[in-house]
Amino acid sequence: MYLAEPATLPEIKCGVGVSSRYFKKAVDRNRIKRLLREAYRLQQAALKQTALQTQSRVSLFLLFTGKELPDYETVYKQTGHLLQKLANRINEMAP
Repeated sequence: MYLAEPATLPEIKCGVGVSSRYFKKAVDRNRIKRLLREAYRLQQAALKQTALQTQSRVSLFLLFTGKELPDYETVYKQTGHLLQKLANRINEMAP
């Protein structure tokens, strides 16, 4: 889920979440959140560049919906794909 709007100062806010329905142990939920945050941190440059170019304020929330513990490579690849799609959509919306 995301929200992009024109702004005078470009800004990006990101949140992460994991459902306790499939991951009962807090340790598992926290591990997935750490993986999501790290994958986002390493790949946020393209999204920041897009926000600067289009003068947009972006708020997004990454929600893990899988039922099994993921490995880092999977999370990294999926997050990168998602951020690229989001950057493309923001470029399309720019005037």
